[in-house]
Amino acid sequence: MRIKLLNPTTQQLARRLADALPVLALVVMATFAFGQQDAASPAPALAPALRVSAGDLLAVDVFDTPELSAKLRVSENGDVNLPVAGFTHVGGLTAEEAATSIEQRLRDQNILKHPHVEVFIQEYATQGVSVLGEVKNPGVYPDLGSHALLDFISVAGGITPTAGKAVTIAHKNDPDHPTVVRLDNSPDVAMKANVEILPGDTIVVSRSGIVYVVGDLGKPGGFLIDNNQRLTALQAVALAQGANKDSALNKSRLIRKTPNGPQESPLLLGKILAGKQSDIALEDGDIVFVPTSKSKTVAFEGIAATVGILSGLAIYRGF
Repeated sequence: MRIKLLNPTTQQLARRLADALPVLALVVMATFAFGQQDAASPAPALAPALRVSAGDLLAVDVFDTPELSAKLRVSENGDVNLPVAGFTHVGGLTAEEAATSIEQRLRDQNILKHPHVEVFIQEYATQGVSVLGEVKNPGVYPDLGSHALLDFISVAGGITPTAGKAVTIAHKNDPDHPTVVRLDNSPDVAMKANVEILPGDTIVVSRSGIVYVVGDLGKPGGFLIDNNQRLTALQAVALAQGANKDSALNKSRLIRKTPNGPQESPLLLGKILAGKQSDIALEDGDIVFVPTSKSKTVAFEGIAATVGILSGLAIYRGF
């Protein structure tokens, strides 16, 4: 067998190639790994496309045919009056679907054989976003550009002290299927809740339930509870840092709103604490009054006096 010797230049190239092979192998493996990772990772969720509605201003661009291009206002019936082609219905369509419909219209009218149309919604009839509920400055705010939920809550002055964690977003394009997100102090949860808001959407920040605990307590005040949480009488007293040593627990009162007005009933907290009586669940708007045993009247003259105390109480989030 004859062995053909390589010349010095070829031998040098061969040595360089052999040295580079491990590096090339690593590059190929890394590229494959990253490709697999990208394929496995879920694609980001796309925002729902806005649909054309009455009053919107459309910029219709027919490629290479400027005489057919125009800015058109959508009529109350959802139609636009195209140059030469006449009226075409675009209401309820996305911009891409409207472009396809206009292309079909141009072909049907034998105006262009192979039209290429682009439609851009230049102006929405409803560009504002309504921010309602438990925000400091409810109202309608313009949505010019891309904005998310927390942007509009911030523009509306932030949430009120009695705001709940649930926020309902009614979309203009699908009002029958609102999106409900929950606000939270956790950064991860907050970022997931920070969904994109589109023109015409309505944001409603819910109101949290509130229970008032007043009287001879360590920290009397109002305590917020969400609708999916339960708060008992003993838990409410515990949130108020417990009763003071001079309090008369078995002379406590529960004031509850009813269709016939507020009603007062005895609340034997001493027996509940001793396990001799079952604890009771509180409802939104309930008032728990714990008097002191040092005074017979305790500056408590019934429901009216207790309700008057509430205006000066601090509001705390119970959970």
